[in-house]
Amino acid sequence: METIKQRYHKTIIPELMKTFEYDSVMQVPKLEKIVVNMGIGDAVFNSKVLDDAVEELTFLTGQKPVITKAKKSISNFKLREGMPIGAKVTLRGDKMYYFLEKLVSIALPRVRDFRGISANSFDGRGNYTVGIREQIIFPEINLDKVKKIRGMDIVIVTTAKSDQEGLALLSSLGMPFKK
Repeated sequence: METIKQRYHKTIIPELMKTFEYDSVMQVPKLEKIVVNMGIGDAVFNSKVLDDAVEELTFLTGQKPVITKAKKSISNFKLREGMPIGAKVTLRGDKMYYFLEKLVSIALPRVRDFRGISANSFDGRGNYTVGIREQIIFPEINLDKVKKIRGMDIVIVTTAKSDQEGLALLSSLGMPFKK
């Protein structure tokens, strides 16, 4: 079976060149990086929660996450500037393609009542963001070890100039958009 990366080089590039009438192969949009971000609000009260989230993100992506810290102090949330409140991973290269393949073919179809993801989550520059409510849709996560169900944001950054190009690229890569 061919990987997403091989399919991109063999069939998707020529398809997109025809569709958008590019002069050069270098104009064809491609994936730049995937950022997986998990915000952990409970980390303010209990720092152990952050360790669990870091461990889960490491399992999911195969890469050690960076701990994100609060930029501002917000007294209502008992939050001070510099407190750790989340974790994120930036994937590039083969790990990025592997994660995308896992997301598209295994994780998203496991979501309850899944009918496709919205095509409206583009940012105007061809980048796509999808929010996931439960980390347990990924096969690496052991249900017995999960202490709390957490969501995450997955940002797919492309070199596309517009949302139409980004949509065409991601749907040809196999993203299950709603019809």
